[in-house]
Amino acid sequence: MVDVSQHELVPDHTVLEDAEIDSVLEEYGLSRTDLPKIKLNDPALPDDATPGDVIEIVRDSRTTDTATSYRLVIE
Repeated sequence: MVDVSQHELVPDHTVLEDAEIDSVLEEYGLSRTDLPKIKLNDPALPDDATPGDVIEIVRDSRTTDTATSYRLVIE
């Protein structure tokens, strides 16, 4: 079976620690439930992701070098 999370076109997905989550949510004036969602069965998620975690996704960008987004893991 192919591990799609290791494919070169899949951006980096990282589970954030609680302190990092608080910082991000405060910076953007959001709560966890305001974040876009990502399903737990998404093949790009790290193996240690659980519902309620916040994932940082870092993509390559032609205009800003990298683009960072955040998603809430749901069932």
